[in-house]
Amino acid sequence: MYVAHLDARYNHRRIDLQKIILSKLQKKILLDHTNDEEPNESCAILYGNKINEENVVKEIWLTENIESSPIEFTLSPEQNLEMHKKCKELNLEIIGIFHSHPKGEAYPSNTDKKFMQINPYVWVIYSGINKNFRAFILESDSVEIQIEEK
Repeated sequence: MYVAHLDARYNHRRIDLQKIILSKLQKKILLDHTNDEEPNESCAILYGNKINEENVVKEIWLTENIESSPIEFTLSPEQNLEMHKKCKELNLEIIGIFHSHPKGEAYPSNTDKKFMQINPYVWVIYSGINKNFRAFILESDSVEIQIEEK
């Protein structure tokens, strides 16, 4: 019983320490992409390095939402292949997936949570309603993590 309590406490602390670091310029790039794609969801892949519990974004790859939908996004099979090739080219890892919710809150939908299980990265979501960025990881449910601006 005591060990389980300790494990839960350390797990909680580990989540509290996680963060994703985006620069002002990177946020502007994502926001511009979101505005260009309205009224549909925009999407992008975030490349960088994970240093301890910090996910540092180094490169952004703006992708096409082949759904052309305001409530969901999908990358083409070609983009999925390209996404992994870019890791090798850039010598970076995929650390995040970005998408917008043009008419919704910056919170993972049930569909997002399903795909977070398959793609265990940081998910950064932009709300077209509240004009804010929020980041999430999936544990037993989605958990918000800090976005730090540098």
